[in-house]
Amino acid sequence: MENIYYRNLPVLPRDPEIIKAIKYKAEKLWEEVLRLNIKLNIARGKPSTKQLELSSSMLEWNPINDFLSEENIDCRNYGEPAGISEMKALFAGLLNIDKSNVVASGNSSLEIMYQVIAALMIYGPDDSSPPWSSYEKISFICPVPGYDRHFNICEEMGINMIPVPMRDNGPDIDIIEELVSKDASIKGIWCVPKYSNPTGVTYSSEVIRRLAGLKAAAHDFRLFWDNAYAVHDLTSKEIKIDEIISVCSSEGYPNRPYVFTSTSKITLPSSGIAVFASSESNIKWWLARSAIRTVGPDKLNQLRHVRFLQSHERIKALMIQHREILAPKFSTIIKVFKEELSQFSIVNWSEPLGGYFISLDIPDGCAKRTVKLAADLGIELTPAGATFPYGKDPQDSNIRIAPSFLSTDEVSLAAKGIVAAILMAVSERIS
Repeated sequence: MENIYYRNLPVLPRDPEIIKAIKYKAEKLWEEVLRLNIKLNIARGKPSTKQLELSSSMLEWNPINDFLSEENIDCRNYGEPAGISEMKALFAGLLNIDKSNVVASGNSSLEIMYQVIAALMIYGPDDSSPPWSSYEKISFICPVPGYDRHFNICEEMGINMIPVPMRDNGPDIDIIEELVSKDASIKGIWCVPKYSNPTGVTYSSEVIRRLAGLKAAAHDFRLFWDNAYAVHDLTSKEIKIDEIISVCSSEGYPNRPYVFTSTSKITLPSSGIAVFASSESNIKWWLARSAIRTVGPDKLNQLRHVRFLQSHERIKALMIQHREILAPKFSTIIKVFKEELSQFSIVNWSEPLGGYFISLDIPDGCAKRTVKLAADLGIELTPAGATFPYGKDPQDSNIRIAPSFLSTDEVSLAAKGIVAAILMAVSERIS
C-alpha cells in the first residue's frame, strides 16, 4: 500500500501517577463489566427495531387497486428503466437537483456503486474512452478512516487504493490535488460528503469546489459521491452541503460526479429505493449499461414509497422521529467516554452532528487488542483496520463505533465495556 499519510494520534502516558491510575481503573472496570455477562453487537450501522417500526405502515399499502403512477404507468408491468416520475422527484428534492438527473432503482446504493465500477471496467465512461480494465493500473483515492464496503469494491475489482487522511473539513485536499495532478492511474475518489463514515465529517464548500475542479492527469477522473446521510441529522440544526452536480458543471467537469443515495436508513433497509444521479450524459450512459441486465426496477415498491413518504416535508418529519431515537444513544456513549476517559488524554472520539457512527482514535498499536478484549467482554466491534484499505490500519489506532441498533441502556453498557477494553489494552501496551 502506497502513499500512507499518518495522522496525529493520542500517545501513551509517561506520568507514573497516570499510568498507575489507568491500570487501577482498567482492572476495576474490567471486573465490573465481566460480571454482567453481556452479549452486545455494536459493529454495524443498522437501524434499530424502533426505527423500522416508523415505516411499518408501508407494509399495509395494498396495490390491488392502486398501481398507477401519476403518469398513468402500470407499475405492475415492465418498463420505466429510470424509475417512476414521482419517485425521482422525491429524490431530486432531497438532493436539490432536477429529476431528469435521477435514476431510481432497487434497494441497494452499494449495488449500484459496484455495477457502475464494473461498467467502467468493461466499457469505459463514454464512447471516446477505453475500458478501465485496458489500463495497466487503476487507482482510487480513499479518505481514511473510511467506509470498508467502498474499499471492498476496489479490492474485488483489483483497483489500487491510495489512503488520504480525513481532516475536519473533508479529505486532505492539498494532498489530493498533488496526487491526481501527477498520477494518471488515479481514476476516482470515494466521498461520503455529509456525516462521513465513520468520522461524521461534513465536507466544506471549499473542499467540494476543489474536488469538483481538480486538474487530474486522468481525463476520465470521477467523484464517487456516496451521499448516504443526506437527511440523517442528530441535532435540530440542518446541515446543508453544496450540490456536487452543479458545482462540477460550473468548474468545467459536468460528467465528473456519480452521486448515490438511498432510503435504506429512511424507511426499510431491505426494501428501500436506491438512486444514481449525475449529468444528462452520464444518465444516458448508465441507462444504456443497465438496459442489458434489466427491463425496469420494482416500480410497485417505488409507488409504495411515494404513497408513504409523500413529500420532502414528510421525509423531514420522519427523520426527526429517527433522530429522537438515535440521538440519545450517541449522547450516552459520548457521555460515558467523557466521564471515564477524559482524565487520561489517551483517546480521541468524534462527536458527530449526524450519520450513524463514532470514530475512536487510540494510541498507536492498541486498536486490534482493544477489539479482542471487547470481544472477551461480550462486545462485538467492527474489526480493527476495517476503516482502511485492505483492512490494514498502519497505525493500528482507529475503531468505528455503531450505536444505532442497541437500546440506550445497552449502549451505556457497551460503552463501559469499550472503555474497559481500551484501558486494559493501553495498560498492556505500557507494560
